[in-house]
Amino acid sequence: MGTVDLILFLGIGLIAGWAAGQVLKGSGFGLIGDLIVGVIGAFLGGWLFSLLDISLGGILGSLITAFVGAVVFLYLIRVIKKA
Repeated sequence: MGTVDLILFLGIGLIAGWAAGQVLKGSGFGLIGDLIVGVIGAFLGGWLFSLLDISLGGILGSLITAFVGAVVFLYLIRVIKKA
């Protein structure tokens, strides 16, 4: 993974984490927290989409995958925190 790929990956993770926080109407985790949520969401979304045999290409596909994964991740965090 080159420098440009890493910056793109982190940028997508940041956007996905921020957007997931906005959709779930929670307080944000800050810049670093949103980035972590987005990156974990990217991995989780990729895993979920592979289970469902869904393949999205390009930057927009990566953003959608990371966003869906981040929403699922934030939802799971909130369920665990309430328990």
